[in-house]
Amino acid sequence: MGEEFCAKYIKWLCLRMIFNLLLCSKSQLVTCTIIKSLPGFPGSLPFKLETGYIGADEKEDVQLFYYFVESERNPRDDPLMLWLTGGPTCSGLSGVAFEIGPMKFNMVEYNGSLPTFVINPYSWTKVSSIIFVDAPIGTGFSYSRSSKGSSDTLFVNHIYGFLKKVN
Repeated sequence: MGEEFCAKYIKWLCLRMIFNLLLCSKSQLVTCTIIKSLPGFPGSLPFKLETGYIGADEKEDVQLFYYFVESERNPRDDPLMLWLTGGPTCSGLSGVAFEIGPMKFNMVEYNGSLPTFVINPYSWTKVSSIIFVDAPIGTGFSYSRSSKGSSDTLFVNHIYGFLKKVN
C-alpha cells in the first residue's frame, strides 16, 4: 500500500508540475490558414498563399496580419523577402494585388460583380518567397487589444517581435 500511494503521489506531482509549466510558459500565438482559392479567381491558386496573425509583442496584444507567398521556383533555396508597404493605412494586400505579388486585379470596367484576379507574369514570387505584413497597427487586418498607439519606435519593435516568431 505504501509503494502504491508513493507512485500515485509522484505521478500527481509530475502532472501538477507539467500543468504549472504550461501555465507559466510564454505562449506564442500564431494562427495561419493556407488559402487554396479566392473569389474572383477561376480554379485553385497556382501558388502557395498563407495568411494569418502573429502576436508581435510580449503580451500578444499586438496582432500583425500577414500574407506569405512561397517562391514559385525553388522555395528551399530562393531568398525570403519582407515587404512592408508604405503606410500607414496601406495594407500588405496592395503589394500582393497591385505591385509585386503573384496575382493582380483584372482592371476592367466595373460590371456589378466581384473583382477578378489574373496571374501577374512579372511577380517577384517567381524567384523569391515574400512575407507581406499589414503594419503598423490599424493597417489592413492588424490590430491591438491594448490602447497603446502606434509610433515609429513601436512599429519597429512590433516588426522585430513578428520576425522573431516567424517559422
